[in-house]
Amino acid sequence: MLRQLHVALRTGIVTEPAPRDADVERLGVRLGDELRRVFGRSLAIRHVDAGSCNACELEIAALTGPHYDLERFGLHIVASPRHADCLLVTGPVTRNMAEALLRTWEATPHPKLVIAVGDCARDGGIFRGSYAIVGGVGDVVPVDAVVPGCPPSPVAILAGILDVIGRLY
Repeated sequence: MLRQLHVALRTGIVTEPAPRDADVERLGVRLGDELRRVFGRSLAIRHVDAGSCNACELEIAALTGPHYDLERFGLHIVASPRHADCLLVTGPVTRNMAEALLRTWEATPHPKLVIAVGDCARDGGIFRGSYAIVGGVGDVVPVDAVVPGCPPSPVAILAGILDVIGRLY
């Protein structure tokens, strides 16, 4: 044990910082500029898991991490739909979550955006037809944009947010 500790201390840190992805930087700058133009401030996002397998949540969590750091582009995850401008909904809507999603949508102040993230949120995905699934997000609340993929990459999610803001405003 002491030998392993000695080797680790002598070797030092062997990892290197993750490189900045130029596409993410360009997309983020465009997104930040568009948010300031449309809202004059940052965009508050409330994430709603309507019954997913958590793959899309991992991609959204990656957006909040140090590599993507969505807050530097003017996007903020908020805890309450009453503080949100946008609902980011993942997963097929289960029967147990349909009313919760509808109430969350109703609690979000106008104007509000709804973005369905992933194939399951679009139309139920591989769970479509199951007794436990109502359907996609659009079967419960109006959807402004869909980000396809199973799961979509963090860059695709950022591009989807930029696309819906550009189209609607």
